[in-house]
Amino acid sequence: MSDQFISVRETAQLLGTTEKKIMDLVEKNELQAYRIAGQFLRLKKSEILALKSKGTVAVETAQIAYTPAERLRDFIYFNDFYILAVAVILILLYIIFYVV
Repeated sequence: MSDQFISVRETAQLLGTTEKKIMDLVEKNELQAYRIAGQFLRLKKSEILALKSKGTVAVETAQIAYTPAERLRDFIYFNDFYILAVAVILILLYIIFYVV
């Protein structure tokens, strides 16, 4: 695909905003979006660069604090299978070497 059309993620990075903000602008018809193959949403790079030069999209710099408890919860959520597998292996090794 040529670089004439860019994805929502690339648009957000180019404008320095979030993907949600880009989708909101598309839904409000402030940005023209095109569907490629009826599935992929793309925007014209030339239109995005023109919008950037006008400076009409506010750059979002707010960051949400990510606490250690949230990090631990996410780690367990995304790695629960591996944690469980290691626990089962350790229990089996304990049974093999110390109980039998």
